[in-house]
Amino acid sequence: MPITILGPYSRTILTIFVIAAVLGFSFTYVRIDVYTALMPFFEWMETTWFGYIGKTWGAAFATIQAGHLIGLAVLGGCVLVSDGRLLGLILTDVPHRTVIDRADAVFFWALVTLLLTGIFMACGVAMKIYYLPVYWYKMLALAGGILFHYFIRRPLLVHDLNSINSTVLKMTAIASILVWFLVAATGRWIGFSG
Repeated sequence: MPITILGPYSRTILTIFVIAAVLGFSFTYVRIDVYTALMPFFEWMETTWFGYIGKTWGAAFATIQAGHLIGLAVLGGCVLVSDGRLLGLILTDVPHRTVIDRADAVFFWALVTLLLTGIFMACGVAMKIYYLPVYWYKMLALAGGILFHYFIRRPLLVHDLNSINSTVLKMTAIASILVWFLVAATGRWIGFSG
């Protein structure tokens, strides 16, 4: 493993830097220019087949939305099971590696389901969500969750878990639960805002 200038935690440091930069960007006036530049893209989204179907056929939108919620429930279950095992709260009779590997495989497909159904739903109500500030918070939370999972949590857990400090494992599990709870909460907030 090559040694970088950032030391052994280069992915963690870079991920935290990217999240901090995005958060910093969201509180500047530059975001207004980016926000305005995205309007044509959101207008185009409503003219796609997905946008047409989402706006015209309420049953199709509701069915896709149900799939989105099921994907969210499965993803949340994967997070709770694998992180609950890291915390030593559940499935203590099953080896760490078995629970984490199986939950991670299901997590991937749940995330793919969430992204695909989310794109369809966004096309159906593109201009509505464009003007909802909470939608942008959800996208920020989702990006943070994906970065955290694939660049901090997953690389940490590929190592032998017995060689990692138990406090680090528990803090990672708690952070993971909190990050994905934030994603779910902001998604639910969209439902209350619209």
